[in-house]
Amino acid sequence: MASNFAPALTSLDVGTLFVIAICVASLLGLFLIYAWMQERIAALAWWGGAYLIGGASGALWRFGAVIVPALPESLATIMLFVAVGMIWSGARLFHGQKIRWIGMLFGAGFWLISGFVPAFALSAASRIVVSSLIVAGYTFLTATELRRERRRSLIRRWPAAFVPVLHGAIFLFPVVLATVSPDDGIHSVARGWLAVFAIEIVLYVVGTAFIVLILAKDRTVRHYKAAATTDPLTGVLNRRGFFEATEILMGRHRKGMKPISVLAFDLDHFKSVNDRYGHAVGDAVLQLFARVARDTMRTNDIVGRLGGEEFVAVLPGTLKDAAAAAERVRAALAASSIERNGMRIAATVSVGVACGSPSAPIDGLISRADGALYRAKAEGRNRVHWADEQTDAGGPLPQRRGVRSVDRRKQKGAVVSGALESCIA
Repeated sequence: MASNFAPALTSLDVGTLFVIAICVASLLGLFLIYAWMQERIAALAWWGGAYLIGGASGALWRFGAVIVPALPESLATIMLFVAVGMIWSGARLFHGQKIRWIGMLFGAGFWLISGFVPAFALSAASRIVVSSLIVAGYTFLTATELRRERRRSLIRRWPAAFVPVLHGAIFLFPVVLATVSPDDGIHSVARGWLAVFAIEIVLYVVGTAFIVLILAKDRTVRHYKAAATTDPLTGVLNRRGFFEATEILMGRHRKGMKPISVLAFDLDHFKSVNDRYGHAVGDAVLQLFARVARDTMRTNDIVGRLGGEEFVAVLPGTLKDAAAAAERVRAALAASSIERNGMRIAATVSVGVACGSPSAPIDGLISRADGALYRAKAEGRNRVHWADEQTDAGGPLPQRRGVRSVDRRKQKGAVVSGALESCIA
């Protein structure tokens, strides 16, 4: 098969194909550098630089003997390995990973050291196998890094990994061809593989550039969307972001009619903190509560700031689940504090809890949670109260009325049991 495949490829004008590959890689490199200047995503600069180095490598390989005859023949290959290592490093940088300099330069270093071994330098098959393995290895590593992208809306993980994987797989074919071809036919195989390389590299650089630009644009869109829906002081959702996220959460639970619970938070005596210590300390207290709430609650629970010292959270689960979550937040905040001017300033929070059907209006659930919150404040603050149990958008169930407090130990078991029976799909 190799004997028939190689002659067919030798009929292609390899020189012209390489000129096209050089021009495409260089133009895409400049385009990625320009995109980096616009978006300020460091990975784009690495990818753009890799494309430019790769283009320069192809130019040296094709025209180096004419333009700069004094340069060593291995320089073009070394530059190519540096370029593919930079593409891998750019993928790591895109996902917040550190650059592994030794790993990035390993391929180029290994090739440079191997050149001093006479048996390797004189064996065309060895050079083809090693160079193919180096390029394939880096592209597989790049696919692994690009597959880390999980917060995707414009692109799925599999296309981001598919193009590098395909590129790496194609670069493994010379290993087989060099192994099965006779020694006198290796030069024909090598020439045929150069034609494949020239065609495939054009497809690869275009496909990869398209993918990384979509990933970068997707990240920019997420950044601006997060800025529009996030409270800049505390880092939790603002009013707009909270209601958007809540609608999505409740929509997912309407089909199975699983209960939804709302927690209404209000920091105790917050006005006096501002009056006594200043607004800077008040802001620090708000940030402390937001951090405690995020660290204490589950990652899929929704926490938002509606204004001032008023926060609200929505989570799937029964009244018992919500009351337990509220108690964890209350206890964690009571045990926390901030330090200003040598003084430790503590804060507490009152919490109201309500539970209902996912088809119920969220405003109604928040209103019921607020009612329980006011009772918590009226009875001494720094405590959790829950409102009447509901299972639909109508009215409260008749068997349990009023508000119960989690600090009434004798009544707690009975109320939680009633909540489990009533606030469930």
